[in-house]
Amino acid sequence: MIVARKHRLILLSAFMLLPLVCWIHLTAGTINVGFTDFWNGLFQFDKSVTEQLIAREIRIPRMVMALISGSGLAVSGLLMQTLFNNPLAGPYVLGINSGASLFVAFSMMTGIPFLSSDIGIVTNALIGAFVFGMIILLFSEVVRAQISLLLVGLMLGSFTSAIVSLLQSASGLEQLKAYTLWTFGSLTRTDLHQLPIIACVFILGIFLSFLLIKPLNLLVTGQKNAALMGINYRRVRVLIIVVTAVLTGLITAYCGPIAFVGLAVPNLIRLLMKTQHHGILLISSIVFGALFVLVCDTIIQFLEGSLILIPINVFTSIIGAPIVVLLVLRRLR
Repeated sequence: MIVARKHRLILLSAFMLLPLVCWIHLTAGTINVGFTDFWNGLFQFDKSVTEQLIAREIRIPRMVMALISGSGLAVSGLLMQTLFNNPLAGPYVLGINSGASLFVAFSMMTGIPFLSSDIGIVTNALIGAFVFGMIILLFSEVVRAQISLLLVGLMLGSFTSAIVSLLQSASGLEQLKAYTLWTFGSLTRTDLHQLPIIACVFILGIFLSFLLIKPLNLLVTGQKNAALMGINYRRVRVLIIVVTAVLTGLITAYCGPIAFVGLAVPNLIRLLMKTQHHGILLISSIVFGALFVLVCDTIIQFLEGSLILIPINVFTSIIGAPIVVLLVLRRLR
């Protein structure tokens, strides 16, 4: 892959900025936690020390989940936009998030012990994301207009909301409260012991996305041209949906629905990089998606010191929605 000088400079700057933003994120908050506390929290943990406990159980898992959720959602959005040749496509808009949320609702509000366990919630989120991804894929065979496909995604979202409302009306108070808090989105639901499994699934999804670089580059030229170049279009579509389902389902299960990251970040990257090479776009999505969520969550932590508690889903919507509107207006000019 030939990387232009401009792309190298942008990516190098982003990679250099990432550790700094990570450190600011780790040290944000009302309680001062230093480097020694993080080191001891990982390697010489003493639960009687409050700073070490905060570093180990809250700050480090929250930072890692910010990295994973930002990167995973940005990559998912990039894959969806290329697959459907639609800059407004994304896991949240096309209903893949809704599918994962619906199946999580089944897990949390049916009262079945296995389904409400961590394994049950994650499994259901992955299945829901994949099922709704395949539904959108089937509709894309019939619906050719971009706006019509977006409307299908919105209708799927409305359908899942109606089913969730039915589940909520029949669920108990504790189950209803747990699900309502989950829908706000949060990066603080995981602990250090869960991170290795989450990281492994995330790395698998990212690895599979890099295997799709050549097909993605050819899909930009159109379905027919990609087929003429020897790409098995049907198999590639299913693989893209699988990767999107793995990343979106994993993040939705542990963090709740996080809006607009998968829609705004890939579009901003295309404007910044001005390239259709998906090797560059994937790397950029990973880095800038992580930066986007890290910055959002850092601002949230600073605001928490003023007793203003803002869920991550709300904040990314506040930031992401105007960006998407500006992008749409820019395309209409």
